[in-house]
Amino acid sequence: MSPLVTTLVVVLVVLVLLALALGVRIVKQYELGVLFRLGKVVGARPPGLHVIIPVVDVMRRVSLRIITMPIQSQGIITRDNVSVDVSAVAYFRVVDAVKSVVAIENVYVAIDQIAQTTLRKVVGQHTLDETLSETDRINQDIREILDVTTLDWGVEVTVVELKDIQLPDSMKRAMARQAEAEREKRAKIINAEGESMAAAALGDASDIMMEHPLALQLRNLQSLVEIGVDKNTTVVFPAPLMSTIGELGSFLAREATAAGVPSDRPAERRTDPVAAPPGFLPTPVVLPAATASNGTTAATPVTA
Repeated sequence: MSPLVTTLVVVLVVLVLLALALGVRIVKQYELGVLFRLGKVVGARPPGLHVIIPVVDVMRRVSLRIITMPIQSQGIITRDNVSVDVSAVAYFRVVDAVKSVVAIENVYVAIDQIAQTTLRKVVGQHTLDETLSETDRINQDIREILDVTTLDWGVEVTVVELKDIQLPDSMKRAMARQAEAEREKRAKIINAEGESMAAAALGDASDIMMEHPLALQLRNLQSLVEIGVDKNTTVVFPAPLMSTIGELGSFLAREATAAGVPSDRPAERRTDPVAAPPGFLPTPVVLPAATASNGTTAATPVTA
């Protein structure tokens, strides 16, 4: 074989190997290949080994995995005129590889920009309290608005979450004062409800003691037991004041009737004992006596 033929064979083999190297494409499992032939879309190619015509065919590989995109913090004025800084994060994936390549130049930059504008628009329609408490509804609204636009690009937004909400320092202090006032209000309401329930229970207890006078005496004895726990030397025994005054008046009336003294004359002293009513505590009283012959009067203490 002549040297010229050998050279031609070597050149031909090199060209074939170069064509194979340029024409072989490998599409990974999480990708789809979009094939262009002379600038026209031929179709999508599944994962695996594919051979294309060099120079004539061009293949673009598109990832089908879910992509995490942080949305930069946006200065937003809420509906109640409060300035807040809100940041979020969006998750999206390509569902139509051909549209994601043909319909838009750079789908990632486009989604980032439209996510920022949608975040400002949706949060600006809510008050500060709604933004802080209804984040799930705001996330849903942002995702639905994004899907309307991004589906034409072959992209589906799966999740949008508000990540951080920064409030001004003055608003933080105002919210702290509001929370403190709310806690004080609940504490006062609970205290008032407790006082009302205690008053109702005391009323029921007083009704029972009126029906059973000895119950009050038993309660007094219990008080003495509680006082004596600390080994006190002074014991204060409570007595029902109003009942004592009423019984004292009845006693004086009986004394005046028994002595036959008119109502306009002072009652004389009586020495015979008078039975005390049940539950009545002896109370020292001073009764006025009749005027003596020498013009002087004497008062003698009597135990009622």
